[in-house]
Parts: sequence; structure tokens; C-alpha cells
Amino acid sequence: MVLNWDRSNPFKINVVVGRDRIDGYGHVSNHFYIAWMTDCMFAHSAAVGLTDAVCVEMRRGMAVREMRTEFLGSAYEGDKLVIANWIISSDEKLRASRQFQILNSDNGDTLVRAEMNFVCTNLESGRPAKMPKIFIEKYRVESDPL
Repeated sequence: MVLNWDRSNPFKINVVVGRDRIDGYGHVSNHFYIAWMTDCMFAHSAAVGLTDAVCVEMRRGMAVREMRTEFLGSAYEGDKLVIANWIISSDEKLRASRQFQILNSDNGDTLVRAEMNFVCTNLESGRPAKMPKIFIEKYRVESDPL
């Protein structure tokens, strides 16, 4: 199955929907899509060298400030999903944004599209703080809309 991504060069993780992710309506409960996007985001950060430990040592992290999510379809037990994200903007000072797309890899359907806006934060005080140079280097916008 060819997967039709909204942008080039996605960072991806794979998920197989387990029974424990199914709600009373028989499909994946919405909060698990958000959890999977969060897992994808942290995996992407770790893949570019910004693990939790590195961020804690620098006392800097990117905190979600705003999220918009569009739920387009449902997933069911046993479905194979691909969760992708891209860094789509960065002011290289304080703010950055990620776009997310969740696809069913068996049929290619897009189930979720989302965008999260972040602010660089001092992990000790919780207040906004200027991005360290390594954040600017690692959180680069490197994809184009298709």
C-alpha cells in the first residue's frame, strides 16, 4: 500500500491497535490518537539527539501551547497505523510547530490530522525561555507540502 503523506520526509512510528485502546463504541478512543502523536513527537526528538535526558540537563524543553485536531475516521482492534510528524515552522527563538498525520497502513486512509504549537520552556521555572542553539539546529523545517 502506497501511503499518501501530506508532506515530504515524514518521521514515522508504527502502532498496532490493541484491545485495550477500544472504547465503548467499538473503535479507538480519541485520547489514544493524542497519546500516539505525543509518542511520535518524543521519538522524533530522541532520533535527532534531543532525548529527555539531554533536555533535562539543559533545563529546556518544548511545551505544547495549542493543539488542533481533526478526526477523519476510526481505527479498530488489530488495525495497523502509521503516525507521522513534521516540524513545519520555527521562529528559532521561542516557538515551533509540528504537523501530524495518522494513516491506516492497510487501506491508506488518513484518520487524523493535527497541528501542535510549542513554546520553548525553562524546565525548572515553567516559564518561556529562548531556544538553545541545539534546538534551532535539530528542530529545523525540512519538509515541503506535497
